[in-house]
Amino acid sequence: MLPVITPEKKYHTLNEIQARKEQLAAELQHDNEQFSTLWNQLFVPRKDSTKGEWVSSLIANSVTAVDTFLLVRKLFKNYGHLFRKKNR
Repeated sequence: MLPVITPEKKYHTLNEIQARKEQLAAELQHDNEQFSTLWNQLFVPRKDSTKGEWVSSLIANSVTAVDTFLLVRKLFKNYGHLFRKKNR
């Protein structure tokens, strides 16, 4: 939780209050601009992939899927008895 800052200056006229209000609005605008700049730097848009990169990614993902399938099949072949129901 943020600490509460109490104003130290006492305001006696409406002009002083209006000047302080404008000062705070300017500070808020400046902070908002800084926040927007940092927020936009946080999210970098992805570059568009070329057709070749897309095909390469598709082949790599396919090879990974086939490799995973073969690994699971081999594990079930060798250790499938651990997953079967036991007859009593």
